[in-house]
Amino acid sequence: MTTIDRARFETGLTYEQYKDQMTRNRDRVEANEARVALDAADLAVFRSLNGPLHVLVLAEDWCGDVIANLPVLAVLARESGTLDIRIFLRDQNSDLMQRYLNQGKYESIPVFAFFDETFKEIGVFIERPASVTERRAEQRKRIHAKHPEFGQYGSPPDALPEDVRARLTAEITTQRDADAAWANREVVRALREIVERSPAAA
Repeated sequence: MTTIDRARFETGLTYEQYKDQMTRNRDRVEANEARVALDAADLAVFRSLNGPLHVLVLAEDWCGDVIANLPVLAVLARESGTLDIRIFLRDQNSDLMQRYLNQGKYESIPVFAFFDETFKEIGVFIERPASVTERRAEQRKRIHAKHPEFGQYGSPPDALPEDVRARLTAEITTQRDADAAWANREVVRALREIVERSPAAA
């Protein structure tokens, strides 16, 4: 298995460097970043860490979950001062991706892998919280029930005519935007659970 040490970690991109190399969706990332609101109690947990934690991120600029969730981590790092982020492009770092396969088989991103000062791994966040996945599934079911023209829930959107698929995408996007604040809180909750298990939180 790939060893992650300080030397490898420091070859990654900072958050600003990652944004600078993006070829699409930077506007969406920065819009999401601007609307991240952190609860004082959550932020206090991150600020009270005894030492910095290193966070290795796997990302790509086309991924919706990266667009949604990486800004949450970035704002936490900026506001707490205790998270050191380095970002690796998934498709250029297959060894790292193989280490963090979702359920042992899916190349899901983002991956946020947390390490202590000695680069001992303390926890990993992959893709999105389960609560967000569940809510999205329920929303999709309701959308399909309300709009028979979108086909059955679970059917491939690629089979739809282009104009119908565009309307489906718009419905999903509207729902996710409405849920963004809640989803961001769920991401923070999941990341807080990881850092609270670390020796730095003792």
